Amino acid sequence: MTNNLDAITPEASAEQIFEISGTRFEPEAAAELWPRILQHKWLMSEKLGRDVGLRVACIDFLENMELADREYLAYKRQDLLDEMGARSISREYWDGISDSQPPKQIVQRKIILPLTRPDLSQKHGVVPPKAIIFFGPPGTGKTHFAKAIAGVLAWWFIEIAPSMLLVEGTAKMGANLRAIMEKVRTLDEAVIFIDEFEELAGRRDEADRLDKSVTNEFLKQVPLLKSESKNLLLVCATNYIRQLDDALLRPGRFDCIIPVGGLNEDERATILQHYLNKLCAGEVDLNLLVKMTSRFTPADLEYLFQQVAQYAFEQELATGTDYRVTTATILEILPKIRPTLTEEIITEFEKDSLTYSRF
Repeated sequence: MTNNLDAITPEASAEQIFEISGTRFEPEAAAELWPRILQHKWLMSEKLGRDVGLRVACIDFLENMELADREYLAYKRQDLLDEMGARSISREYWDGISDSQPPKQIVQRKIILPLTRPDLSQKHGVVPPKAIIFFGPPGTGKTHFAKAIAGVLAWWFIEIAPSMLLVEGTAKMGANLRAIMEKVRTLDEAVIFIDEFEELAGRRDEADRLDKSVTNEFLKQVPLLKSESKNLLLVCATNYIRQLDDALLRPGRFDCIIPVGGLNEDERATILQHYLNKLCAGEVDLNLLVKMTSRFTPADLEYLFQQVAQYAFEQELATGTDYRVTTATILEILPKIRPTLTEEIITEFEKDSLTYSRF
Protein backbone atom coordinates (compact mmCIF):
# COMPACT_ATOMS: atom_id res chain seq x y z
CA MET A 1 0.00 0.00 0.00
CA THR A 2 1.44 3.40 -1.01
CA ASN A 3 2.59 5.89 1.60
CA ASN A 4 2.01 8.82 -0.77
CA LEU A 5 -1.63 9.36 0.13
CA ASP A 6 -2.12 12.24 -2.34
CA ALA A 7 -0.95 10.13 -5.30
CA ILE A 8 -2.93 6.99 -4.55
CA THR A 9 -4.54 5.28 -7.59
CA PRO A 10 -8.33 4.71 -7.89
CA GLU A 11 -7.91 0.98 -7.29
CA ALA A 12 -5.60 1.53 -4.33
CA SER A 13 -7.87 4.17 -2.83
CA ALA A 14 -10.83 1.78 -3.05
CA GLU A 15 -8.81 -0.88 -1.26
CA GLN A 16 -7.58 1.63 1.32
CA ILE A 17 -11.09 2.81 2.18
CA PHE A 18 -12.33 -0.79 2.40
CA GLU A 19 -9.52 -1.82 4.77
CA ILE A 20 -10.18 1.19 7.01
CA SER A 21 -13.97 1.24 7.09
CA GLY A 22 -15.18 -2.09 5.72
CA THR A 23 -17.16 -0.20 3.04
CA ARG A 24 -16.59 -0.95 -0.62
CA PHE A 25 -16.65 1.69 -3.33
CA GLU A 26 -16.07 1.53 -7.06
CA PRO A 27 -12.55 2.76 -7.92
CA GLU A 28 -13.84 5.93 -9.60
CA ALA A 29 -15.99 6.82 -6.58
CA ALA A 30 -13.16 6.00 -4.18
CA ALA A 31 -10.75 8.21 -6.13
CA GLU A 32 -13.20 11.10 -5.75
CA LEU A 33 -13.71 10.44 -2.02
CA TRP A 34 -10.08 9.99 -1.04
CA PRO A 35 -8.95 13.65 -1.25
CA ARG A 36 -12.05 14.66 0.72
CA ILE A 37 -11.17 12.12 3.43
CA LEU A 38 -7.68 13.60 3.65
CA GLN A 39 -9.17 17.09 3.90
CA HIS A 40 -11.43 15.89 6.70
CA LYS A 41 -8.47 14.36 8.53
CA TRP A 42 -6.63 17.67 8.30
CA LEU A 43 -9.66 19.64 9.53
CA MET A 44 -10.30 17.30 12.48
CA SER A 45 -6.63 17.59 13.46
CA GLU A 46 -6.79 21.40 13.23
CA LYS A 47 -9.92 21.59 15.37
CA LEU A 48 -8.65 19.15 18.02
CA GLY A 49 -5.08 20.45 18.06
CA ARG A 50 -3.57 17.01 17.54
CA ASP A 51 -3.05 14.54 14.72
CA VAL A 52 -6.19 12.47 14.15
CA GLY A 53 -5.69 8.96 12.84
CA LEU A 54 -6.67 8.15 9.28
CA ARG A 55 -9.08 5.42 10.41
CA VAL A 56 -11.01 7.79 12.72
CA ALA A 57 -11.14 10.51 10.04
CA CYS A 58 -12.26 8.10 7.32
CA ILE A 59 -15.08 6.57 9.35
CA ASP A 60 -16.25 9.97 10.60
CA PHE A 61 -16.26 11.33 7.06
CA LEU A 62 -18.25 8.43 5.61
CA GLU A 63 -20.83 8.72 8.38
CA ASN A 64 -21.17 12.53 8.01
CA MET A 65 -20.15 13.11 4.40
CA GLU A 66 -22.35 16.09 3.51
CA LEU A 67 -21.78 17.87 6.82
CA ALA A 68 -18.01 17.20 6.61
CA ASP A 69 -17.80 18.80 3.17
CA ARG A 70 -19.70 21.87 4.36
CA GLU A 71 -17.49 22.22 7.44
CA TYR A 72 -14.32 22.02 5.36
CA LEU A 73 -15.52 24.65 2.89
CA ALA A 74 -16.62 26.95 5.72
CA TYR A 75 -13.26 26.55 7.46
CA LYS A 76 -11.28 27.29 4.31
CA ARG A 77 -13.54 30.24 3.50
CA GLN A 78 -12.88 31.68 6.96
CA ASP A 79 -9.14 31.26 6.36
CA LEU A 80 -9.51 33.22 3.13
CA LEU A 81 -11.60 35.91 4.80
CA ASP A 82 -8.89 36.33 7.44
CA GLU A 83 -6.18 36.40 4.78
CA MET A 84 -8.01 39.13 2.85
CA GLY A 85 -8.71 41.24 5.93
CA ALA A 86 -12.50 40.83 5.80
CA ARG A 87 -14.38 43.00 8.29
CA SER A 88 -17.89 43.07 9.67
CA ILE A 89 -19.39 46.56 9.32
CA SER A 90 -21.97 48.07 11.67
CA ARG A 91 -25.33 49.13 10.28
CA GLU A 92 -24.65 52.52 11.91
CA TYR A 93 -22.70 53.47 8.77
CA TRP A 94 -25.94 53.26 6.78
CA ASP A 95 -28.20 54.77 9.42
CA GLY A 96 -25.84 57.74 9.80
CA ILE A 97 -26.34 58.84 6.17
CA SER A 98 -29.15 61.36 5.65
CA ASP A 99 -32.12 59.81 3.85
CA SER A 100 -32.27 62.89 1.63
CA GLN A 101 -28.77 62.33 0.25
CA PRO A 102 -29.22 61.37 -3.44
CA PRO A 103 -26.65 58.53 -3.47
CA LYS A 104 -28.42 56.87 -0.54
CA GLN A 105 -31.73 56.93 -2.40
CA ILE A 106 -30.09 55.45 -5.51
CA VAL A 107 -28.28 52.76 -3.52
CA GLN A 108 -31.48 51.87 -1.66
CA ARG A 109 -33.53 51.49 -4.86
CA LYS A 110 -30.97 49.94 -7.19
CA ILE A 111 -28.79 47.87 -4.86
CA ILE A 112 -30.16 47.22 -1.37
CA LEU A 113 -33.76 46.38 -2.27
CA PRO A 114 -32.99 44.02 -5.19
CA LEU A 115 -30.39 42.19 -3.08
CA THR A 116 -32.59 41.90 0.02
CA ARG A 117 -35.76 40.97 -1.89
CA PRO A 118 -34.52 38.36 -4.39
CA ASP A 119 -38.01 36.81 -4.61
CA LEU A 120 -39.56 40.04 -5.82
CA SER A 121 -36.58 40.82 -8.04
CA GLN A 122 -36.91 37.45 -9.75
CA LYS A 123 -40.66 37.85 -10.17
CA HIS A 124 -40.22 41.11 -12.09
CA GLY A 125 -37.01 40.23 -13.91
CA VAL A 126 -34.85 42.69 -11.95
CA VAL A 127 -31.20 41.62 -12.01
CA PRO A 128 -29.47 42.58 -8.72
CA PRO A 129 -26.22 44.48 -9.34
CA LYS A 130 -22.83 42.83 -9.12
CA ALA A 131 -20.49 45.74 -9.89
CA ILE A 132 -20.84 49.49 -9.28
CA ILE A 133 -18.66 52.61 -9.40
CA PHE A 134 -18.87 55.60 -7.07
CA PHE A 135 -17.23 58.77 -8.37
CA GLY A 136 -16.87 62.29 -7.03
CA PRO A 137 -14.49 64.74 -5.35
CA PRO A 138 -12.21 63.57 -2.51
CA GLY A 139 -13.81 63.25 0.90
CA THR A 140 -17.42 63.13 -0.27
CA GLY A 141 -18.11 59.74 1.30
CA LYS A 142 -17.52 57.13 -1.40
CA THR A 143 -15.71 54.76 0.97
CA HIS A 144 -18.37 55.41 3.62
CA PHE A 145 -21.08 54.36 1.15
CA ALA A 146 -19.23 51.15 0.31
CA LYS A 147 -18.97 50.27 4.00
CA ALA A 148 -22.60 51.28 4.57
CA ILE A 149 -23.75 48.85 1.88
CA ALA A 150 -21.85 46.03 3.58
CA GLY A 151 -23.33 47.08 6.92
CA VAL A 152 -26.96 47.17 5.83
CA LEU A 153 -26.61 43.88 3.91
CA ALA A 154 -24.69 42.27 6.83
CA TRP A 155 -22.05 41.09 4.33
CA TRP A 156 -18.28 40.98 4.75
CA PHE A 157 -16.34 44.09 3.71
CA ILE A 158 -13.04 43.43 1.93
CA GLU A 159 -10.84 46.23 0.62
CA ILE A 160 -8.37 45.54 -2.17
CA ALA A 161 -5.79 48.31 -2.16
CA PRO A 162 -3.76 48.92 -5.33
CA SER A 163 -0.64 48.48 -3.20
CA MET A 164 -1.63 44.81 -2.65
CA LEU A 165 -0.94 44.19 -6.31
CA LEU A 166 2.60 45.56 -6.04
CA VAL A 167 3.93 43.12 -3.44
CA GLU A 168 6.00 41.32 -6.10
CA GLY A 169 6.80 44.38 -8.21
CA THR A 170 5.03 46.10 -11.07
CA ALA A 171 5.64 43.25 -13.52
CA LYS A 172 3.39 40.95 -11.44
CA MET A 173 0.46 43.34 -11.03
CA GLY A 174 -1.76 41.64 -13.60
CA ALA A 175 -1.04 38.17 -12.21
CA ASN A 176 -1.68 39.36 -8.65
CA LEU A 177 -4.96 40.97 -9.68
CA ARG A 178 -6.05 37.72 -11.34
CA ALA A 179 -5.09 35.66 -8.27
CA ILE A 180 -6.95 37.98 -5.89
CA MET A 181 -10.08 38.02 -8.01
CA GLU A 182 -10.01 34.22 -8.26
CA LYS A 183 -10.05 34.08 -4.46
CA VAL A 184 -12.83 36.66 -4.29
CA ARG A 185 -15.05 34.56 -6.55
CA THR A 186 -14.97 31.68 -4.03
CA LEU A 187 -16.52 33.87 -1.32
CA ASP A 188 -20.16 34.56 -0.55
CA GLU A 189 -21.97 37.55 0.94
CA ALA A 190 -19.07 39.95 0.50
CA VAL A 191 -18.65 43.55 -0.65
CA ILE A 192 -15.31 43.92 -2.45
CA PHE A 193 -14.08 47.51 -2.38
CA ILE A 194 -11.38 49.05 -4.55
CA ASP A 195 -10.47 52.68 -3.93
CA GLU A 196 -8.46 54.87 -6.31
CA PHE A 197 -9.79 52.68 -9.09
CA GLU A 198 -8.19 54.80 -11.79
CA GLU A 199 -4.81 53.40 -10.73
CA LEU A 200 -5.92 49.91 -11.81
CA ALA A 201 -8.11 50.66 -14.77
CA GLY A 202 -6.80 53.81 -16.43
CA ARG A 203 -7.35 54.71 -20.05
CA ARG A 204 -5.36 52.38 -22.29
CA ASP A 205 -4.81 55.01 -24.97
CA GLU A 206 -2.73 57.00 -22.45
CA ALA A 207 -1.01 54.05 -20.71
CA ASP A 208 2.25 52.18 -21.10
CA ARG A 209 2.37 48.46 -21.83
CA LEU A 210 2.25 47.40 -18.17
CA ASP A 211 -0.68 49.64 -17.25
CA LYS A 212 -2.56 48.45 -20.33
CA SER A 213 -2.09 44.85 -19.23
CA VAL A 214 -3.58 45.59 -15.79
CA THR A 215 -6.57 47.35 -17.33
CA ASN A 216 -7.04 44.45 -19.75
CA GLU A 217 -6.96 42.00 -16.85
CA PHE A 218 -9.60 43.97 -15.00
CA LEU A 219 -11.77 44.02 -18.11
CA LYS A 220 -11.66 40.21 -18.00
CA GLN A 221 -12.26 39.91 -14.27
CA VAL A 222 -15.43 41.99 -13.96
CA PRO A 223 -17.54 39.70 -16.21
CA LEU A 224 -16.15 36.64 -14.42
CA LEU A 225 -17.24 38.01 -11.05
CA LYS A 226 -20.66 38.97 -12.43
CA SER A 227 -21.16 35.44 -13.73
CA GLU A 228 -20.93 33.99 -10.21
CA SER A 229 -24.19 32.95 -8.57
CA LYS A 230 -22.86 33.87 -5.11
CA ASN A 231 -23.78 37.06 -3.27
CA LEU A 232 -20.88 39.28 -4.29
CA LEU A 233 -20.79 43.03 -4.95
CA LEU A 234 -17.77 44.80 -6.41
CA VAL A 235 -17.67 48.49 -5.45
CA CYS A 236 -15.03 50.70 -7.05
CA ALA A 237 -14.42 54.34 -6.17
CA THR A 238 -12.59 57.07 -8.03
CA ASN A 239 -12.01 60.79 -7.73
CA TYR A 240 -11.18 60.94 -11.44
CA ILE A 241 -13.89 59.26 -13.49
CA ARG A 242 -12.44 60.72 -16.71
CA GLN A 243 -9.26 58.69 -16.24
CA LEU A 244 -11.05 55.33 -16.38
CA ASP A 245 -10.92 53.31 -19.57
CA ASP A 246 -13.98 53.80 -21.78
CA ALA A 247 -14.61 50.04 -22.00
CA LEU A 248 -15.32 49.95 -18.25
CA LEU A 249 -17.79 52.82 -18.43
CA ARG A 250 -20.00 51.36 -21.14
CA PRO A 251 -23.08 49.29 -20.16
CA GLY A 252 -22.31 45.63 -19.67
CA ARG A 253 -19.48 45.72 -17.16
CA PHE A 254 -20.57 47.99 -14.31
CA ASP A 255 -24.27 47.93 -13.48
CA CYS A 256 -24.36 51.40 -11.90
CA ILE A 257 -22.10 54.46 -12.02
CA ILE A 258 -23.18 56.68 -9.15
CA PRO A 259 -22.07 60.28 -8.44
CA VAL A 260 -21.27 61.21 -4.84
CA GLY A 261 -20.98 64.98 -4.48
CA GLY A 262 -21.32 67.68 -1.87
CA LEU A 263 -23.92 67.83 0.89
CA ASN A 264 -27.09 69.89 0.95
CA GLU A 265 -28.22 71.65 4.12
CA ASP A 266 -30.29 68.75 5.44
CA GLU A 267 -27.40 66.34 4.89
CA ARG A 268 -24.93 68.64 6.63
CA ALA A 269 -27.34 69.07 9.52
CA THR A 270 -27.55 65.28 9.95
CA ILE A 271 -23.77 64.89 10.01
CA LEU A 272 -23.22 67.95 12.24
CA GLN A 273 -25.78 66.67 14.75
CA HIS A 274 -24.11 63.24 14.69
CA TYR A 275 -20.79 64.75 15.77
CA LEU A 276 -22.35 67.20 18.25
CA ASN A 277 -23.94 64.22 20.00
CA LYS A 278 -20.46 62.85 20.66
CA LEU A 279 -19.19 66.05 22.31
CA CYS A 280 -19.67 67.56 25.73
CA ALA A 281 -21.72 70.34 24.17
CA GLY A 282 -23.55 73.34 25.58
CA GLU A 283 -25.55 75.76 23.45
CA VAL A 284 -24.76 75.29 19.76
CA ASP A 285 -26.54 77.03 16.88
CA LEU A 286 -26.88 74.16 14.43
CA ASN A 287 -28.53 76.28 11.73
CA LEU A 288 -25.61 78.73 11.75
CA LEU A 289 -23.09 75.90 11.42
CA VAL A 290 -25.06 74.46 8.50
CA LYS A 291 -24.86 77.81 6.69
CA MET A 292 -21.13 78.20 7.34
CA THR A 293 -20.08 74.75 6.11
CA SER A 294 -21.52 74.84 2.59
CA ARG A 295 -18.26 73.70 0.96
CA PHE A 296 -17.46 71.03 3.54
CA THR A 297 -17.40 67.35 2.64
CA PRO A 298 -18.17 64.61 5.20
CA ALA A 299 -14.41 64.16 5.65
CA ASP A 300 -14.00 67.90 6.27
CA LEU A 301 -16.74 67.85 8.92
CA GLU A 302 -15.16 64.85 10.62
CA TYR A 303 -11.80 66.66 10.76
CA LEU A 304 -13.47 69.83 12.07
CA PHE A 305 -14.99 67.98 15.00
CA GLN A 306 -11.76 66.14 15.73
CA GLN A 307 -10.14 69.56 16.20
CA VAL A 308 -13.07 70.81 18.30
CA ALA A 309 -12.87 67.73 20.55
CA GLN A 310 -9.10 68.16 20.99
CA TYR A 311 -9.57 71.86 21.83
CA ALA A 312 -12.25 71.08 24.44
CA PHE A 313 -10.05 68.39 25.98
CA GLU A 314 -7.07 70.75 26.28
CA GLN A 315 -9.20 73.58 27.74
CA GLU A 316 -10.56 71.39 30.51
CA LEU A 317 -7.11 69.95 31.15
CA ALA A 318 -5.63 73.47 31.48
CA THR A 319 -8.38 74.99 33.64
CA GLY A 320 -9.46 71.99 35.67
CA THR A 321 -13.09 72.98 35.20
CA ASP A 322 -15.91 71.47 33.14
CA TYR A 323 -15.72 72.67 29.54
CA ARG A 324 -18.71 72.64 27.20
CA VAL A 325 -18.43 73.17 23.47
CA THR A 326 -20.50 76.12 22.26
CA THR A 327 -21.11 77.89 18.96
CA ALA A 328 -18.24 80.22 19.83
CA THR A 329 -15.86 77.26 20.24
CA ILE A 330 -16.65 75.93 16.79
CA LEU A 331 -16.54 79.37 15.16
CA GLU A 332 -13.06 79.88 16.60
CA ILE A 333 -11.77 76.70 14.95
CA LEU A 334 -13.82 76.80 11.73
CA PRO A 335 -11.59 79.34 9.87
CA LYS A 336 -8.59 77.03 10.37
CA ILE A 337 -10.25 74.25 8.33
CA ARG A 338 -10.00 74.65 4.56
CA PRO A 339 -13.00 73.01 2.85
CA THR A 340 -12.29 70.55 0.04
CA LEU A 341 -14.93 71.77 -2.37
CA THR A 342 -14.38 74.82 -4.55
CA GLU A 343 -16.57 76.33 -7.24
CA GLU A 344 -14.31 74.81 -9.88
CA ILE A 345 -14.49 71.31 -8.36
CA ILE A 346 -18.27 71.52 -8.06
CA THR A 347 -18.63 72.66 -11.69
CA GLU A 348 -16.43 69.82 -12.97
CA PHE A 349 -18.31 67.28 -10.87
CA GLU A 350 -21.64 68.47 -12.25
CA LYS A 351 -20.31 68.03 -15.81
CA ASP A 352 -19.04 64.53 -15.00
CA SER A 353 -22.38 63.63 -13.41
CA LEU A 354 -24.18 64.47 -16.64
CA THR A 355 -21.64 62.59 -18.76
CA TYR A 356 -20.94 59.43 -16.79
CA SER A 357 -23.79 58.73 -14.35
CA ARG A 358 -25.75 55.56 -15.04
CA PHE A 359 -28.18 53.98 -12.61
